[in-house]
Amino acid sequence: MIDIGVNINHSFFLDNVDKTLGEMQEAGVNGMICIASDLEESRQVQALSQIHPMIWNTLGCHPHQAKKWEADSQSHFAQLIQKKKPVAIGETGLDFNRNYSTPDEQRYAFHQQIELASEYQLPLYLHERDAHEEMVKILMKHPVLAQQSVIHCFTGSRVELERYLELGLYIGITGWVCDERRGADLQASIPHIPMDRLLLETDAPYLLPRNIRPRPKKNHPKYLPWVAQEVAKLKGVSLEELIQATRNNTQTVFGIRA
Repeated sequence: MIDIGVNINHSFFLDNVDKTLGEMQEAGVNGMICIASDLEESRQVQALSQIHPMIWNTLGCHPHQAKKWEADSQSHFAQLIQKKKPVAIGETGLDFNRNYSTPDEQRYAFHQQIELASEYQLPLYLHERDAHEEMVKILMKHPVLAQQSVIHCFTGSRVELERYLELGLYIGITGWVCDERRGADLQASIPHIPMDRLLLETDAPYLLPRNIRPRPKKNHPKYLPWVAQEVAKLKGVSLEELIQATRNNTQTVFGIRA
């Protein structure tokens, strides 16, 4: 298995990366994609991926951090891409829930990253919250890129799922699917995600699967099997079939081999 979404910039992971990777591997997770939220973190995860063969990285600017995007940011990211190509551009997109960056700042950073993804033929690693309509309208203008890209941590409704699938997006599923309080819409949507569009992620250290007993304090890529078990149950397929399909999808969209 490969965890397509880990926020590794936490002492919980970084104080002992070898331990993190060892525990992950013991759980049957053979690799993880470390996602970046700004230029500094992009440099950090890129450096880690050059040291550890089980780590791949994205490069990008999260919508919360879009206020940091400056006139020369695109060229700085281009230099990083040329140094060592990432597996995707992101985490990028739109988040109108809290607006830590203004909507216009988010739009500017998003469009700049779409240009980078198009130029370097990389998928987008997308974040969206309370911005579904605008996200769809933007991606409709880039149909080829959308078919090669990923909506990370999907938690939306069946209607939103169908619109993302019409664009051709891959769908990243986290431990939200294990949440008996908030996960009902997502659980109902899982059977309708084609097997060739499914991806699995923990979004660690966030979104701890609530079906783990005893319940840990923080999420970890070693808990990806709990997400897989829940998704397999909801899809009505064997765990082995789900793992094989999502692994193939991960290798296809991100161009990686574990």
